[in-house]
Amino acid sequence: MNILDIIGPVMVGPSSSHTAGAARIGQITGKLLGEQVKKANIYLHGSFLATGKGHGTDKALVAGLLGLGVDDGRIPESFSLAKERGMEFTFGSVSLQNAHPNSVKLEVEGVSGRRLEVIAASIGGGRIRIHEIDGLMADFSGESPTLVVYNQDKPGCVVRVTLKLGLAGINIATMQVYRDERGGHAVMVIEVDQEVPADCIADLEREGGIEKVTYLCLEES
Repeated sequence: MNILDIIGPVMVGPSSSHTAGAARIGQITGKLLGEQVKKANIYLHGSFLATGKGHGTDKALVAGLLGLGVDDGRIPESFSLAKERGMEFTFGSVSLQNAHPNSVKLEVEGVSGRRLEVIAASIGGGRIRIHEIDGLMADFSGESPTLVVYNQDKPGCVVRVTLKLGLAGINIATMQVYRDERGGHAVMVIEVDQEVPADCIADLEREGGIEKVTYLCLEES
């Protein structure tokens, strides 16, 4: 446990879970998309739906999608900022099975037309977990550079991905592997200690059996 677990992050309030965590979810979703968000459909679950408006959860999520940090004083004005930047957004409700009370589903589209669907939860103290990406299971915090590799469930895919990362000098901190069914679609969630170079990601995308690579880059653009 560290001091942030006790007092929470430096943030715009009122709530570390409903405000700071929400902003963090929006920010990480935008980074996973890898480009400016043009349109967002935001579906609130549980406590986010019941009490989120009073805590500014809606404004915090939009602020995060705009790239604002949890301590940015413009969070309360995020709706008007989104309008100025041409970002469309809608809010709705969703019931997510076995989900944390502070959960949200985001369907986002970037300026190039790229789309991404994320289900995430704010777990307290400004911390979050990403639980699902594009309909496939995931579980990571967004605190480290992270590769989400979609692949065919065939022998050798995991070896080829980890070998390429090793040759690029990338150290794997954690790795999770999921699949929908044997021989079907699978996903690797790989948290790493260094940012992954663009050419390495491009090599992974060209590898046989790899269907898609989503990368969470934490470097400021």
